[in-house]
Amino acid sequence: MAPHPFATRMKGVFTALVTPMSEDARAIDKEAFEALCERQVEAGVTGLVACGTTGETPTLLASEMHELVAIAARVAKGRVPVVAGTVNNDTWDTIELCKGSVKAGAHALMVVTPYYNKPSQEGIVRHIEAIAKAVDVPIMLYNIPGRTAVMMSVDTTLRILDRVPQVVAVKDATGSLNYCQELLQRAAGRCALMCGDDGLVVPMMSVGAQGVVSVTSNVLPREVLRVVDSMDKGDLPMARREHLRLLPVHSAMFIEPNPQPVKAACAERGWMRASVRPPMVEASDETRALLKKTLSEYLAR
Repeated sequence: MAPHPFATRMKGVFTALVTPMSEDARAIDKEAFEALCERQVEAGVTGLVACGTTGETPTLLASEMHELVAIAARVAKGRVPVVAGTVNNDTWDTIELCKGSVKAGAHALMVVTPYYNKPSQEGIVRHIEAIAKAVDVPIMLYNIPGRTAVMMSVDTTLRILDRVPQVVAVKDATGSLNYCQELLQRAAGRCALMCGDDGLVVPMMSVGAQGVVSVTSNVLPREVLRVVDSMDKGDLPMARREHLRLLPVHSAMFIEPNPQPVKAACAERGWMRASVRPPMVEASDETRALLKKTLSEYLAR
């Protein structure tokens, strides 16, 4: 089966956008979000992912999610695709979130495996099938067992590819190379694979991943692009050198639960507040100091 035409656009750097908040985190800072989207597009990223885990989707209202997607689409103006995350563990509610996101201007959807209720592999397949029947846009599957407590197996992914032609990509945030290597070997080019861990982008691209859905690119989009573009061009020495330079930054972005550190890093650069919605808390003073030191050392080289 030939891949969906949209699969060719799933490559490079897609930034998993943070959601800037007011000081008390009760409201979205729309102006800061618009500026973030424009900054990313100007830097040359391949796509925008609004309302992913990094965007604090579990604590966003549906109306807020759809507004964020609409802002991203308005700022992008077709220059890059906008992918909407639809994080929910209720299939019917997820369908409504998907419909609203498409209406708001999303070009594609990123659908996470349902979390907490730990569905069976059959349940995951049926979840994706139900969404695809309700919304006719490309879908990127999001496999992140560390957050969802359920691993979407390679067999299950292949079943979904067989039964749901709208699936164009898989975001692999499993934290290892096992899933991606087996999927790439067995899927034989039927979908794009996007790295979901900044620290693994070079290893994953070396075996066939087409890019990264990045957290670090919120802060350093051009620098993340340099690594991915080098890999895409086959310049492994350049990619390896720049990737290893970035590794301390990638690590610092996850010393506390995401997106606490990356928001603190954005605040350090004067782009937004560091505020996050409860039950998350702002990055600690120690983390802020480490981020400042790490970014300063990286940019000074």
